[in-house]
Amino acid sequence: MAIITLPHNPTLTGLLDQRANIPYLTVDGETLCLQLVKPQWESPEKKGFPLVLFIQGSGWTQPNQFWELPQLSLLAAQGYVIASVTHRSCYTAPAPAFLRDVKAALRFLRKNAAEYDIDPARVCAFGTSSGGNTALLLGVTADDPAFETDDYAGESTRVQCVVDCFGPTDMDAMVDAWDSADPEEDNLLFNLGGKDRASFRRNLAAIDPMRYVEPGMTLPPFLILHGDADTLVSFDHSQRMYDRLTGCGCEADLVRVEGAPHEGSFWSLPLLQITFDFIRKHLG
Repeated sequence: MAIITLPHNPTLTGLLDQRANIPYLTVDGETLCLQLVKPQWESPEKKGFPLVLFIQGSGWTQPNQFWELPQLSLLAAQGYVIASVTHRSCYTAPAPAFLRDVKAALRFLRKNAAEYDIDPARVCAFGTSSGGNTALLLGVTADDPAFETDDYAGESTRVQCVVDCFGPTDMDAMVDAWDSADPEEDNLLFNLGGKDRASFRRNLAAIDPMRYVEPGMTLPPFLILHGDADTLVSFDHSQRMYDRLTGCGCEADLVRVEGAPHEGSFWSLPLLQITFDFIRKHLG
């Protein structure tokens, strides 16, 4: 047996704090909450920690906000605030309501940055699947009035970098790949209205991130990650988004994960390290 003596930890360095179910928006009688994991220690000079706004994939229904929190807590321990957010389901709120909800969450966090020790000038949008689509849309529609609401008015929805994991980017191609030939059924998924395929495609164009990217735009850097064995959202979606961004002079990196499906074994510690390094590079 041995007696071990350690100094105490008055600054709480290395320890994390979880804030559950923080309400940020009530809309159509529905209260939306976010989950927060943050350092217990204070940010240097109280300037705030970088924020990672995370959107879990859900087929544009309501995300499981806890799915990736264990992995993202590894980043929080390095001095980042992680906010896992939700949004209304497209079954009950027409697209692009999900994007407006997530933008409201971002404005809420910027409005309350001092309370949560966030640096509002250092934000990464990070999402998977439909959440990756949302993160891309955040990157390409900064402060676009078409997607803003009056909630927390005056706060920007601009982000400083984007991480997209296997997010849909070419909605026309996705519709073509769907097995269903019933446009009414497809419209039910997004609650967009209209019973013909042409109307459905026009409505989906609003959530197609590629259509917003034009030459000469000033956009944040993008990290796009996708498995080449993904049968739900094909790798081509990410390849086309990467080509569109770089072809328009924007900064983007593409990671192809060999043999990886949608979620599951797509993830690994080396992949998380690439993601965290990208975030650290652009947020500090």
